[in-house]
Amino acid sequence: MFEVGTEVLLILIAAGFVAGFVDSIAGGGGLIALPAMLLSGVPPLTALATNKVQGFFGAATAAYTYARGGHVDLRKQIVPATISFFASILGALLVAQLPTDLIRIVLPVLLAGVALFFALQRGLNDDDKERRMSPMIFSASMVPLIAAYDGLLGPGTGSFFMLAFVSLAGYGILKATAHTKLLNCASNAGALLAFAIVATPWWMTGLAMGVAQIFGARLGASLAQKIGARLIKPLLVFTTLAMAAKLLWDLL
Repeated sequence: MFEVGTEVLLILIAAGFVAGFVDSIAGGGGLIALPAMLLSGVPPLTALATNKVQGFFGAATAAYTYARGGHVDLRKQIVPATISFFASILGALLVAQLPTDLIRIVLPVLLAGVALFFALQRGLNDDDKERRMSPMIFSASMVPLIAAYDGLLGPGTGSFFMLAFVSLAGYGILKATAHTKLLNCASNAGALLAFAIVATPWWMTGLAMGVAQIFGARLGASLAQKIGARLIKPLLVFTTLAMAAKLLWDLL
């Protein structure tokens, strides 16, 4: 029934739970789930596709939990979410045409910059700040750009959404996290659709990890809503730096 043995499946389920918890707060769940699958012997392309399967459940759960808490209005975000979905598909389809090797070289530097922004910027809390970009322009520019990147490569998508929401949309940390999870869920769904066409996810293993993601994401999103920026900000800095370090290690 499952594509892996019982012991490996239990390890992957545990990895899914932890990934869902971390990702619902600060993103970077793929840092946990993807290496766990690769170390378990899942082929790289299959691991990437399966990661989208299980990651979708965590992002959807986190988005729903934040919406129930009143931090994001799902109805008002239908258009940005739809844009994120289709842009992610487009990014995945353009993977052979765009200079992904160059992007991989620049990516660790960009992620380190994002981490430094959140670590050093003063006054970042759960209060909204001055908006530098209208919602319409934000949805037409930043959303498709970041979502297309998610379909193209993926690592750091949540960090880039967070940076855009905080620095351009003027959102507080908690509100930015809530909206990030919604758009990340949509881009995950688009990337999953594209991956399902060009690769073969391990559906049963991915679904089992997805169930664990649901419980981890519910716990993480609930804690984030209670503690807010005091929890989200340091974890965001840590996971973003960890992603930058891993990508740099892979390059070297």
